[in-house]
Amino acid sequence: MDEEKISKLQKMVDESEKIVFFGGAGVSTESGVPDFRSTNGLYHQHYKYPPETILSHTFYEQNREEFFRFYYDKILVDGVEPNKAHLKLAELEKAGKLTAVVTQNIDGLHQKAGSKKVFELHGSTWRNYCERCGQFYDLDFMMEQKKNGCLDPRCTKCGGPVKPDVVLYEEGLDNQTIEGAVRAISEADMLMIGGTSLVVYPAAGLIDYFQGKYLVVINMQATARDKQADLVIEEKIGEVLDKIKVNMVN
Repeated sequence: MDEEKISKLQKMVDESEKIVFFGGAGVSTESGVPDFRSTNGLYHQHYKYPPETILSHTFYEQNREEFFRFYYDKILVDGVEPNKAHLKLAELEKAGKLTAVVTQNIDGLHQKAGSKKVFELHGSTWRNYCERCGQFYDLDFMMEQKKNGCLDPRCTKCGGPVKPDVVLYEEGLDNQTIEGAVRAISEADMLMIGGTSLVVYPAAGLIDYFQGKYLVVINMQATARDKQADLVIEEKIGEVLDKIKVNMVN
C-alpha cells in the first residue's frame, strides 16, 4: 500500500464536506459477491445462454424459468455481509462528511452497513413486486422461492408474475434515481470512484456532472477517468478506505 497516496486521500477527505461515493462491483467482491467483468466474473463463465441475453427484458418475458434459474444461482447471493468499504462509507455519512452513495450494485450491502442516502442505479434484489397488482415482496420472499426451487414466483394476492426490481438490459434507469444521483454528484466537493471499470453507460456518464475540487479513483485496474483524477490508487477499495480516519463535521 502506497502510504503517500493514503496520506493524500486522508487530506482530501479531511478538507471535504460533501463527499459522494460512486461505486461498482469491486466494492462488493470483497464480501464474496461475484462481479461481472473480471476474468473470473459472470461474463467469463459458460451457460446455455450468454449472461447478457439471460439478463435482458426480452429473455425475462419469454423464458422466466431459465431467467430465474440463472438469477437464483448467480445474482441472488445469500449470507453476504458488508465489508470494510461499506462500513467506512456508512461511517463517513454518519459523521456528516459523505452526502450520498451512488452504486451500480444491486446487493443492498450499503444499506445493510448503515448508509441511508443510497442511489441504486440498477435497482436492488431486496425489492420485488407483482407486475399485475404492484404488491411488494422483500428479499426473504425471493429467498424462500429459491429454497423451494420455484422458477416462476407468483403473487400471493392475485397470482401475477413477481419481478425483481433490478434493471435488465433493454430497460431504462429510474428517472427519480438518476435525478437524485446527478444532484448529489453536481453538488459534491469530492467525488470518490471505487470498484468500477466505468464502462457501463449511462451510469458511468453521471461522473461528468462533477464540478468539485477532488476526483479520486480507487480501483484494481486502470479506468477511463484516471487521467482526469487528482488521485488514483490501484488497490482493493476496502483495504484503502479502512485506513482513512473519520472526523466528525462540526
